[in-house]
Amino acid sequence: MKGYISYFKKELITGLQYRAAALAGIATQLFWGLIFVMLYKSFYSHTTIEEINYEQLMCYVWLTQSFFMLIYVRNKDQDIKNAIVDGTVAYELCRPYNLYWWWYLKLLSKRYAAVLLRCTPILILGFIIPKPYGLTLPTSLESFGLFLISLLLGSLIVTAFNIIIHFISFYTMQDKGTSSIINTIAELFSGFAIPLPLMPTLFNKVGEYLPFRLIGDLPFRVYSGNIATPYALKSIILQIIWTIILLTIGYLIMKKALKKVSVQGG
Repeated sequence: MKGYISYFKKELITGLQYRAAALAGIATQLFWGLIFVMLYKSFYSHTTIEEINYEQLMCYVWLTQSFFMLIYVRNKDQDIKNAIVDGTVAYELCRPYNLYWWWYLKLLSKRYAAVLLRCTPILILGFIIPKPYGLTLPTSLESFGLFLISLLLGSLIVTAFNIIIHFISFYTMQDKGTSSIINTIAELFSGFAIPLPLMPTLFNKVGEYLPFRLIGDLPFRVYSGNIATPYALKSIILQIIWTIILLTIGYLIMKKALKKVSVQGG
């Protein structure tokens, strides 16, 4: 266990060194945040959405931009991909650790490092912008606590989902086609592109049976007060269940793939 914790810390510290990339990411997320603010302002000036009001939607927008790297589904690790494709995974298998958890911690630490570098400036700007265009405080300490728990569990879910996509390369060698289709579906039902309350009723009903809304849509709506505490608690339990399911699926895929994996070359 100490080895895994040390590895997680090492990868986290390594990820915190990429400050130039973080600055570029901050500028990008601020730009898109302001674009969405103006876009939804124009939209709400001509209609009323009962499912989510404009102030709650602005919280949703700024939290999405702040924690972009924590909930982004299309997050690939080139080292892992190369290890699978070019056969250097053989070196990983010789080491005294579980490959699944080693790679899982690698992906998770990179997410945490990226969001730690980017979220603070965006959150500050979100709070500076006046109402109703900026980020407001959570409705209560209870909702803020539930937000943090659901956001943490959401990061575990998206990382478990992400590593499954990586393991598909054991079977296809190239995951571009398959991962693009799966990631597009995930982004659609996670509220990443369009908040789920603004989606048609059919999409929301379908999304209830998928884990993707639990990644970002749930914590952001809990923060804004759009989701009541009883429903939030039920959803957090569902997050735990989906985390276990996805971790199990990913682990079983890896075990089956490694039984048949062949490494060619000298």
